[in-house]
Amino acid sequence: MNLYDILGPVMVGPSSSHTAGAVKIGLITRRLLGDAPAKADIALAGSFAATGKGHGTDRALAAGLLGMQPDDTRIPNSLELAREQGMEVHFQEVQLKDAHPNTALLHVTAAGGRELELQASSLGGGRIMVNKLDGIDVNFTGESHTLIVHNLDQPGHVAEVTSMLSHKSVNIATMQLYRNKRGGYAVMVLETDQPIPEDSIAWLSHLEGVIKVTYLNTMQEDEHGL
Repeated sequence: MNLYDILGPVMVGPSSSHTAGAVKIGLITRRLLGDAPAKADIALAGSFAATGKGHGTDRALAAGLLGMQPDDTRIPNSLELAREQGMEVHFQEVQLKDAHPNTALLHVTAAGGRELELQASSLGGGRIMVNKLDGIDVNFTGESHTLIVHNLDQPGHVAEVTSMLSHKSVNIATMQLYRNKRGGYAVMVLETDQPIPEDSIAWLSHLEGVIKVTYLNTMQEDEHGL
């Protein structure tokens, strides 16, 4: 246990799980989308749905989508800021089987048409877990640089990705592999100690058999008030 675990995150309250964690969910969604969302459809489940409004969960999620950090004093006004900046945000409640009590399902669309669907849960103390990305299990925290590769389940893809990272002197901290069936649709989730160069991400996205590449750079600076 460290000091952060005892004191919790620096944040605008009232709740580290319903507010600070929700901001982080919105912020990671924005970063994975790679752009400011023009539209966001957000479904709240469990405790997020039951008590989220009183804890400002809706405003916290919108604040993260706008690029704010958990300590941003503008969080209480985020829904108004979203409207001013042309971001459509819609909320509803949903029941998700076997989901954490503090869970949000976000479907976001950028102005250029890029879409992303993310399911994430707030674990308390400002910590979160991204459970699904575009309907596929991923289970990463967003605290490390994270590379997600969607590909056809064919031999060689894992070797190509790991060889590229080795060539770029990027160390793999964790690696998870998922597939829906043999020879079907597969996903690699790799958390790394160093950031991955942009040209390497572009190279991966053009490999035969690779469907989609999504990258979370934890060193990325977010522009506020977009």
